[in-house]
Order: sequence, then C-alpha cells, then structure tokens
Amino acid sequence: MLLIISRPIKSPQSLHSEQIRNLEIKALHHVAVICSDYERSKAFYTEVLGFGILCETYRAERDSWKLDLAIPGGGQIELFSFPDPPPRVNRPEAQGLRHIAFLVGDLDAQIRDLTIKGIIVEPVRTDELTGQRFTFFADPDGLPIELYEALH
Repeated sequence: MLLIISRPIKSPQSLHSEQIRNLEIKALHHVAVICSDYERSKAFYTEVLGFGILCETYRAERDSWKLDLAIPGGGQIELFSFPDPPPRVNRPEAQGLRHIAFLVGDLDAQIRDLTIKGIIVEPVRTDELTGQRFTFFADPDGLPIELYEALH
C-alpha cells in the first residue's frame, strides 16, 4: 500500500513582503559529473549514450579534462577528470545528487540497445505516482542513470 502525504506549500508572498520574486529559471543548463577514468567515461557518454561533443579542454594546471556534451532536447553534461577523486557514495543513499534521469520514447528499445552494448540494466519499474515506466543503469563510476518513458 502506498501512502501519499502532501503538505500545503506557502507561497513566497505569504512568507515575506510582496516585493520578493521567484527566480526566472528558463531551463536546466548542465549537470557536472566527475569521473575516475576520463577515456572510459568519455566513451560511455559519447558511444553508449550517444551525446555529442561540444568542447573538449585539457587544463594542464589542474591535470584535468573538461568535456562538454550535448544532451538531445537541450542541456549539457560537463564531464570532468581530476587526479585521484574520492569514490562516490552509492549505498546507503547519501545527501546530494541522487541520479540523472533522461526522458525516452520506447523504453524497451532503449533497454535492448544498452544490453547489446554490454550495459547492465535494472528490471523495469512503474512510478507509483504517475504510472510511467522507468529503469536504471550506471555510468562507469556507478552514478545512477534513469531512463523515464514518455507518455504515449
């Protein structure tokens, strides 16, 4: 049984004076990801996920690569490498970024394509709140990536 609890949210106007305005965010611009093996992650995001390269920069003073990748539909992933970054905590779940989610059309076709490329994909689940299907897999460093099926 799913228990859904909702709480009323006070608008900023009810909390402060009428002069406070909401931010005018237009869209998500990018998500930054730090990888442990630059070449392996570059291949994953470009060859497995098919993201296009916008710009690739080596920063000698940091011994660091920065790869800007175009996400279809808008937005970018900034892939960074740094010498010896600490591993990401995945289990138990920790505060901060939980996962990246991408909207897809035919979820089953995407799962087949990932499987052919050797990517392990979790069983498909159904979102209890929306009824939409989704699944997860991981990038080379264990960052969870969700594929969320668009409404038909």
